[in-house]
Amino acid sequence: MTVESFRAEGLVVENKPDQTPVTEADRAVERKVRALLAQARPGDVVAGEEYGPGEEAADGGRRWIVDPIDGTKNYVRGIPVWATLLALEEGEQITVAVASAPALHRRWWAARHNGAFMTDGVGDTKRLRVSGVSELAEAQLSFAGFEDWEAKGRLDALLELGRRCWRTRAFGDFWGYMLVAEGAVEISCEPVVELWDLAAPQLIVEEAGGRFTDLSGEARAGGGSGVGTNGLLHEAVLEIVGL
Repeated sequence: MTVESFRAEGLVVENKPDQTPVTEADRAVERKVRALLAQARPGDVVAGEEYGPGEEAADGGRRWIVDPIDGTKNYVRGIPVWATLLALEEGEQITVAVASAPALHRRWWAARHNGAFMTDGVGDTKRLRVSGVSELAEAQLSFAGFEDWEAKGRLDALLELGRRCWRTRAFGDFWGYMLVAEGAVEISCEPVVELWDLAAPQLIVEEAGGRFTDLSGEARAGGGSGVGTNGLLHEAVLEIVGL
C-alpha cells in the first residue's frame, strides 16, 4: 500500500494543523491497520497518528499504537527512509513492536524478554545487539533537525553533545533508533515527538540491549521526547541534553 504510492506521480500532499505533511497513503494504511485489528482483536484499543488516540485502555488492557508512515517528509520527497511502526502496549509496558521499511527492504521487530531482530531484503534474519562503545569520543550520534532543538531551547546542548562525539549525522525519525539497535550508532535523540513515533523504537532498542528514555530520564515513549542509546553512554548523554 505504501510502496505503490511512493514516488508516484500525482501524490497529493496536505498539511495538517501543525503544518506537518500527510498523504492519502498515511490515512489508508492506518485505516487498514485499524480494520485488521478490529477484526482480530475487537476488544483492543487503537491509538494512531492520523485518526487519534482513541479511548484509554482499561487497567491492564491492550492498546495498539500505530504510525502509518513515520518519516512522511521523506516519503513525499522520494527519500526511502520511512517506515510503518506498530506497537502493542499492555498495562504500562510495550510488549511487542514492529518497524517495517519496505523501501529499505528491512523490517525490525521485538518482543519483551525475547530479543530484537532484523530481516533484510534477501530474507536473512539477524539478532540485534547494541554496540559496546563506552566513550562519547568514540560514539556516533544521530539527531533530529535543529529547529526542534532550538524551539525547546536545547540547541546549544545538542551542539555540545555533537562536539563530544566522534561523528554526527541527522538520520532522524525511526532510522536513528534502528541504527542504535543494530550497533551502528550509539545515540539517537529527538526533543519533540509523539507516542506513536517512539513506542516501537523504544522496545526494539531495549530488547537489543540498549536504553530508552525521554529527555528527563523517564523510561517512557509518551514523554514528548526520545533518547535511545547503547546504555553505556545514556547517563553521559542526559547530563548534556537532558532536562
